Amino acid sequence: MKKSLLLVVSLALSISSFSQETNKDITTNQNFNEIKLNGLYLVLGAIDVTYERTINEESAFGINVFLPFDDDINDEINYYISPYYRFYFGNKYAAGFFVEGFGMLNSTNDYRYSSNGFDTVFEEEKITDFALGIGLGGKWITNRGFIGELNLGFGRNLFNSDRHDYEIIAKVGITVGYRF
Repeated sequence: MKKSLLLVVSLALSISSFSQETNKDITTNQNFNEIKLNGLYLVLGAIDVTYERTINEESAFGINVFLPFDDDINDEINYYISPYYRFYFGNKYAAGFFVEGFGMLNSTNDYRYSSNGFDTVFEEEKITDFALGIGLGGKWITNRGFIGELNLGFGRNLFNSDRHDYEIIAKVGITVGYRF
């Protein structure tokens, strides 16, 4: 009788110890899509929309598109298209602190003044260039999939930096979005 009772108690304790395990190390193999809108640029007069796809719990790739609608911004920047890769350091799936590497196809306006002694001539030239850069930021996600994100990145134009004032480019974001 004592042996049976000891066996039942031992079995019950071992089963309960298995149920105490946490699922912290278990990750999902399902990847997510995200759509985001940069609120900072929206206030300043431009639309900056981002699509991101998670690869695994630590990384994602995406693309963002910037188009100005305010004449003050449109006088200098025509557009940019920027693909990126991010590596995340957070506890949630593809969230938390991140570093990114990005490329950026950008179009800017350059203004040149020339004078022949009598007349001053003002010329506007559209210049398209490609930049490579790095950035960092943080992403926070609610249980319902809403996203808040802060990011900052800098890069260098590779081809036409001697022809215009945009040798160094920047990406800044105060972004909201949704993961599905």
